[in-house]
Amino acid sequence: MKKLYIQDLRNKIGQAVELTAWVHRKRTHGSLLFLVLRDSTGIVQASIKKDQCGEEPFNNASAVTLESVVTVKGVVVEDRRAPAGIEVRVSNFNSLSPSQEFPLQEDTGLEVLLDYRHLHLRSIRLTNIMKARHYLLEYLREFFNDDRFWEVYPPILTVAGCEGGSTLFGLDYYGDTVYLSQSAQLYLEVLILSLEKVYAFTPSFRAEKSRTPKHVTEYWHLEQEAAYYDNEDNMKFQENMVSYVCQRMADQQGALVKELGRDPGYLKNVSPPFYRLTYDKALEKLADAGIEKEWGDDLGTEDEYALTEGLDKPLFVWRWPRTAKPFYMKLDPQNDEYVLNDDLLAPEGHSELIGGSQRIHDYDELVQRMEEQDMDPAAYEWYIDLRKYGSVPHSGFGLGTERLLKWMLNLEHIRDVIPFPRTPRRYYP
Repeated sequence: MKKLYIQDLRNKIGQAVELTAWVHRKRTHGSLLFLVLRDSTGIVQASIKKDQCGEEPFNNASAVTLESVVTVKGVVVEDRRAPAGIEVRVSNFNSLSPSQEFPLQEDTGLEVLLDYRHLHLRSIRLTNIMKARHYLLEYLREFFNDDRFWEVYPPILTVAGCEGGSTLFGLDYYGDTVYLSQSAQLYLEVLILSLEKVYAFTPSFRAEKSRTPKHVTEYWHLEQEAAYYDNEDNMKFQENMVSYVCQRMADQQGALVKELGRDPGYLKNVSPPFYRLTYDKALEKLADAGIEKEWGDDLGTEDEYALTEGLDKPLFVWRWPRTAKPFYMKLDPQNDEYVLNDDLLAPEGHSELIGGSQRIHDYDELVQRMEEQDMDPAAYEWYIDLRKYGSVPHSGFGLGTERLLKWMLNLEHIRDVIPFPRTPRRYYP
């Protein structure tokens, strides 16, 4: 069992230590060798002099290759010139697991890096992004737990789509056809009738051929459903949730955020209320910017960028046309050409983070909406059934966790926040 990590060395100044880590960088100056070592907690410089550790250990250290696993013994000293402000002055060196010549270099191209994703994940940058992802999910769970939500575990295989059949991945299931889940929403609606307020983290799959910096075919979906929430409650919950995780990341992980290139102060300033535009007002704003849209059209990347340009926190585009949205969204009682819903757009062109709505809880209204969209009620019999046995007004949403983190860290592409991204052209490794 490993007992000492690089982050512990700060408390070991002047002490002799034994550290096992990977060789991240190497450089020599005559009889002085510098190794930059890494483990899961950070990096540290180890300096090795021949006259201090002996000729054989020095020669072994000089011959070591990048990504080899080594153990060094020595004294921890402060040195401002070192990457972390400290270094280990080595008295003994041992190579535990030599590495072959590492195939990735600083100038390696993107496609090669993706082919070698299993090795590229060792990079300091991707390691830090994976840590930020961990903290994001931790803070999201904190928020839900503090509001007395129950985490639940819906299925991944389903018989019915939630967002439209054209983006479903179908599978043979003992002679029948089932699908990889696009969303857990329908199953979460079942669970609110016992638990009232629920959420789930699940993988979701979309057979979309979009090749943009915001699309992947497999991603991790945070979904929420809450009994007795109307659309306004739902929108306030979303802005409070996003604000909470931004504040927590800035307060608790500011150094990590800064190392990844985002000013923690930017996240600290994200607080309610968020900006709002109805769908109709959004179209007017786009027209003023020279972008003409037909009423009922979806918003594309260019549209979302124009709507959020210059904003310092997200924007709700809400109250969309019924023709543009799925069957389960409740019609606006003031004008049934619209639905009670929202899309939450991130600033800086980072696109839609959340799609949410008040759900239809009335049996007749739901069946009518399904018939309008030429859907087969038989495939949704169990879902329709919920409206017969004590249904209540309720609302929910789906959040793309990778998109949220992409915006929070101001990253260029969504693949950077997923260990093994899946796109229309890539499913290896």
